[in-house]
Amino acid sequence: MTKSSTELLGSLPIPKLLIQQAIPASIGILVMSLNILIDTIFVGQWIGSNAIAAINVVLPVSFFIAALGMSIGIGGASIISRSLGEQNSARASHTFGNQITLTLALTVLVVLFGVAFVDQIIPLFGGKGALFSYARTYYLIVMYGVPVLAFCMMANNSIRAEGKPKNAMYAMLLPSVSNLLLDYLFIKVFDWGMTGAAWATTLSYGVCAAYIIYFFVFGNSALKPSLKNFSLQRDLVLEIASLGSVTLVRQAMVSITVLLVNNILFAFGGEASITVYAIISRMLMFATFPIFGITQGFLPIAGYNYGAKNWERVRKSINISIFYATALASLVFIVIFFFSESIPQIFSNDVEVSKQAPLALRYVFLALPIVGIQLIGAAYFQAIGKATPALLLTLSRQGFFFIPLLFILPPYFGVTGVWIAFPIADLLSTLVTIYFLNRAVRKELVEKD
Repeated sequence: MTKSSTELLGSLPIPKLLIQQAIPASIGILVMSLNILIDTIFVGQWIGSNAIAAINVVLPVSFFIAALGMSIGIGGASIISRSLGEQNSARASHTFGNQITLTLALTVLVVLFGVAFVDQIIPLFGGKGALFSYARTYYLIVMYGVPVLAFCMMANNSIRAEGKPKNAMYAMLLPSVSNLLLDYLFIKVFDWGMTGAAWATTLSYGVCAAYIIYFFVFGNSALKPSLKNFSLQRDLVLEIASLGSVTLVRQAMVSITVLLVNNILFAFGGEASITVYAIISRMLMFATFPIFGITQGFLPIAGYNYGAKNWERVRKSINISIFYATALASLVFIVIFFFSESIPQIFSNDVEVSKQAPLALRYVFLALPIVGIQLIGAAYFQAIGKATPALLLTLSRQGFFFIPLLFILPPYFGVTGVWIAFPIADLLSTLVTIYFLNRAVRKELVEKD
């Protein structure tokens, strides 16, 4: 009898399984990152460098709201993976139904608030001076599509949790391709400027949602929620919230970080420094795609095998994931380091941007090879349903180290102080992750054998 894709999570060799799970996830993240990169190039070349900076002002706001969906997705995915490992498909489907209800209810409420206070929010995130009008135009249109994006992020994690990485990849590929096509049509052909860029992004979210609905209604999904599953169940909501809070806090910290960095850079370097940061942010998305792909592949493997009480396979999945992530991140770092002079010129012809960006890139990416340890360490605790250590590890990089460094270094080193805060925070948080992960593995996986 042929095993289902879900059952294979507990039987295939870990290296083969991780590759099967991680490659589609990596491709999906890569295409999405390339989409954002190319989108930024289009905006920079066809609208101007201020437009790049304006989008960077808006993204943390829209992505934080969308992260509500992602956090609900990852929190629920942990429950789904373990439930399927325990052969409890009813609980898995009930969890998915609750995820949908939570995502749509919360994101619609937050979007209404965000639209009502648009003129206060944009300056808060660095959208001042010449950037305000660009940012406001983009913000108001993109916000309409954010609940749809949140649904996509939530459902994508649920698809991965049931061992269907290729379908999760398609859900990321389709909106990325459609966004680029619509960018060209709306910005280049119709000359709609920031309005065109915003509508291209918003409509691409709809393409993603259409595919996901098709997959769950007509595809071979193990998750088949009935109408009663959409009614919120208190214990499920609390567990989803507890595990998903890790991801939400991470994105909240990202948003707070962008707020602080944009304002500090505006004070020390003006609009050009914010544009440099926008370019770095896009390159970070691109450069970390293999690491995030491996992390996404790791989560269902660890969760399923932990639910099945197969401790040896959980240990192997941790070790192999960290090895793959470190090796790939090191290769990406080498490429970025040697091409740091030419990368900024792809995005903008601004002389000041080209002057500041190369050194900033080298500083920010200095600790990239060890970032995988942080992500997989936090992901392990999420996968096994332990929210508190996952939350603390997530907070360690930005909350405990990076944000304090932003207040300490720039007064002495100016804009350079912002850039060197990145690798220092990565190094310190990695050391903390190594300590807690080693202790947990010995206690939970070695002693149980």
